[in-house]
Amino acid sequence: MNDRLEKHRDHRQNRQDRRKERGAAAEEAAARYLVSLGYRVLERNWRCRTGEIDLIARDGEALVFVEVRSRRTGSRFGAAIEAVTPRKIRQVRDVAGVYLTFHPHTAGPVRFDVVAVTLHADDSVADLKHIKAAF
Repeated sequence: MNDRLEKHRDHRQNRQDRRKERGAAAEEAAARYLVSLGYRVLERNWRCRTGEIDLIARDGEALVFVEVRSRRTGSRFGAAIEAVTPRKIRQVRDVAGVYLTFHPHTAGPVRFDVVAVTLHADDSVADLKHIKAAF
């Protein structure tokens, strides 16, 4: 019985580790893409009690809060962009408010973008979609 429980825990841990790796690969791809467009990435994975923002960047004068969503090719959970729910939008906006409170010098136009990344099994990018001013 103990062996079965350990195998289950190991499998769950491996799945969680793999998910983190996939998320990191998608965030890296999104950051590289945004930099190639001339954005300046200021923060990655900025956290507070309210939640986390994947990327915070400058696009000219605009301060851009970027939500990165990822899926694997052939995912049965739908496209990456479909994972941006009303609840997630509220959370990102709330976290952005906290960020702006702690960083008042960053005042100016604010925008919320989404980068949806579809990854192959080896974590290479199959597709990347950037939605400016997504919400």
